[in-house]
Amino acid sequence: MPPFKNTNDRSSVDYTIDRSYTRGMTESVIIDGRRARGDVSRRSVLESATDIASVEGLDGLTIGRLSGATGRSKSSIATLFGSKEGLQLAAVNAAREVFIATIIEPARREPRGVRRLAMLMRNALLYSRERVFSGGCFFAATSADVDSKPGPVNDAVRTALADWYSYVEVQLRYAIEAGELSVGDDDVEQLAFELVALDETANTRSLLMQSDKPYRLAATAIRNRLASAGADHVMLEVLDLDR
Repeated sequence: MPPFKNTNDRSSVDYTIDRSYTRGMTESVIIDGRRARGDVSRRSVLESATDIASVEGLDGLTIGRLSGATGRSKSSIATLFGSKEGLQLAAVNAAREVFIATIIEPARREPRGVRRLAMLMRNALLYSRERVFSGGCFFAATSADVDSKPGPVNDAVRTALADWYSYVEVQLRYAIEAGELSVGDDDVEQLAFELVALDETANTRSLLMQSDKPYRLAATAIRNRLASAGADHVMLEVLDLDR
């Protein structure tokens, strides 16, 4: 895809929801009943597929495994996705849609800069804490699966994460331009890395320790780090996860 489109003229990562896995269903203005039912079936199966992958990784997501989890025949799933790789790519695309709807879109209600950045980090922490997927963050679970395996699935996961990292960095730059943060241009990438790392660590430690405490710790650390960079404490109040 790209479900995330980088538009240099806007100095931003433009997140748009990808519909590539249903493109075959939507090319025509008139969709017959059979195609509509196929679209519903595909979405239903993908809900199970993304959840399985969040726990077992993309290597664990096979047509046979999905057949057992959904009660659908292997042949019907193969018809929907064509191959294991097709299934994995569709799962990544579907997980990106969830990521956008859960983290990105709600934060866009806030103005660019610290307010949006704080909301992004809050949403990212809650996305994992509330177990939108059973295995926490889908991309944290799947990136370890494909990081050393080149190919289309690796590309899809890497692109999703790269666009997320870039979006966080872009919000930092907006905050600096607006005078909301006092950070040197050379330090923006470092700060973005730290914020994302805190979120990812909270996800991993929570899953391992079976505790919500890492999210509170990460939220406090993110709030303190942004405050030390000059952010107004009022703008950071959303990082109180008990609010």
